[in-house]
This record gives sequence, C-alpha cells and structure tokens, in this order.
Amino acid sequence: MEKHIIGENGIGYTLGADGLYYPDLELPEGTHYEIGRYGRMRWEYLKNHRRGEYIRLLMNGKLNEYLHEVDEECYERMELLVEQMKVGAGITEELKASDQMKWGGLINNVRSSAEEIVMRELIYV
Repeated sequence: MEKHIIGENGIGYTLGADGLYYPDLELPEGTHYEIGRYGRMRWEYLKNHRRGEYIRLLMNGKLNEYLHEVDEECYERMELLVEQMKVGAGITEELKASDQMKWGGLINNVRSSAEEIVMRELIYV
C-alpha cells in the first residue's frame, strides 16, 4: 500500500498506522489574539449550541479574531452600562466618601445587572 495517495477529489491522503487513509487537511492560518472571559464564554456557547457557526468560523480561520472582537465589545458595553446605571442609581463619589458600605452594595448590584444584560445581548444569542 502506498504511503501517500491523491483521491479523485484532489485531496491527498496519508496511510495511518491502523491501515486506513486519512485526508491531509490543514486549518488555514488565523490570527492569534488573547481571549478574555467573555470571549471564552461565547466560544463555549458556540461550541455547544451553535455548532454550525462554530465550525464555519473555525474552518475559515476566523474563530480567534471573532472571539476577540466579542470579548472587546462585551467589555466596552459593560463599561457603558455601568456608567449609565450609576447615574440612574445615584451612585456618586460623595456617596462613596460618606457611606462606603452602601456604595459597595450599590456598585456590585449595578455591575451584576450590567453583566447579565451583556451576556443576554452578546454572549447567548
């Protein structure tokens, strides 16, 4: 048996140790970005619930770039939402100086609410 063959479809095949031929396929070179928390959450969601989109991005070499963009967009949206919600909730530097416990509770509540919105709008869609 030959070690390398070319199939009728033009794809090369290599003989494996088990006697079967495996296609010589390689993923295209993609970009490499550091992926943060929200990018990893989106990756997990795509892998488990949007399999077709995940495979398309992976095969096109665009998965890493896409996850990086989602991650950045999530952080920007979080920052914007937190600032808007702080104004609405009356969270100020004066409050922080006068009652740190109240300020801490309110700011944690605002951050949690903003994160829920971001996850619903950008991660789990």
